[in-house]
Amino acid sequence: MGRAKLSKTRVLKAAALGAGLGLGLFAYPVHAAPASGGDTVQGLYDALLSTMKNGRILGQSGRFTQLAPVIRRSFDIDSMARLSVGSSWAGLSEAQRQQMTESFGRYISAIYADRFDSYNGQKLQVTGEQQAQSGVMVKSQIIKANGEPVKVDYMMRLSGDNWLISDIYLDGAISEVATRRSEFAAILKTEGIDGLISALNRKAEVLGMSAVRTF
Repeated sequence: MGRAKLSKTRVLKAAALGAGLGLGLFAYPVHAAPASGGDTVQGLYDALLSTMKNGRILGQSGRFTQLAPVIRRSFDIDSMARLSVGSSWAGLSEAQRQQMTESFGRYISAIYADRFDSYNGQKLQVTGEQQAQSGVMVKSQIIKANGEPVKVDYMMRLSGDNWLISDIYLDGAISEVATRRSEFAAILKTEGIDGLISALNRKAEVLGMSAVRTF
């Protein structure tokens, strides 16, 4: 009797959580903490594929809502924001650091919601991983709808019990963090950190607006 009551309570709590998030129809299974960097990337890919397959039903805001928590638990947003700002980070107040980290996370989530908007047979595959000086490099490929493969490597860092993405390398080229740092440098020079935070928020909004118009 007690076991049945406990089971019913858990089901009700899960249902309430799904309803509260407005994602009951597209809810993901609960995963254990990733045991490897490859598990983290695979979890991200599973979420991306699910979102893509339901992309037109969800719309931009639905995709963003669904992907944002996945991005935040898969990426080392704090570290990526800090490294993207560069040396200017040392002079920021704690409030500015928090605002920058929040804006950076929102911007990255908006990019993913915009890029992975629909499914046409694409494949997202983890192909292996290898030790690296600062952690683990997870190898993967994204096969486009036309069959063209794109190599995507993820630098992973162990944070507590979780492997988090700290950088991304497309076709073995320059890193995502280095690219962002180069882009942000010009804004920081002319508008400061407050200008950069505002710019990231605007870019996230523009991505949302442009995606909405496609449906």
